[in-house]
Amino acid sequence: MDQKVRYEIEFPINSSPQLLYQYISTPSGLAEWFADDVNSRGEFFTFIWDDTEEKARLASKKSGEKVKFRWVDEKNKDTDYFFELHILEDELTKDVSLLVIDFAEKNEVSESSQLWENQISDLKHLIGSV
Repeated sequence: MDQKVRYEIEFPINSSPQLLYQYISTPSGLAEWFADDVNSRGEFFTFIWDDTEEKARLASKKSGEKVKFRWVDEKNKDTDYFFELHILEDELTKDVSLLVIDFAEKNEVSESSQLWENQISDLKHLIGSV
């Protein structure tokens, strides 16, 4: 398998950081836009899409600011890959954006970015930020 490459995408979002944080840090919030269903048991989150399940550990979080999920293998051991959702707020304009940090195979970065764009679009509709 090819080594995955890290990429970042920033999305402007018309929302308060507090409201946005609820949608990126809780299983119920994530299940509304990121995956079909999300379950958590302790620090482990199971993301379900159609008939696929992926498990991640909540590696870090800073209330109102960011969450980082590290993908784990079938033995719940950390892998090299993670995704991070970071809420950015401009101090002067108070504009809010969501920075996504993720990994994909080199030839799949464009496809992966498109998937994030679709998911963030769903999130924006959900919170009335369109």
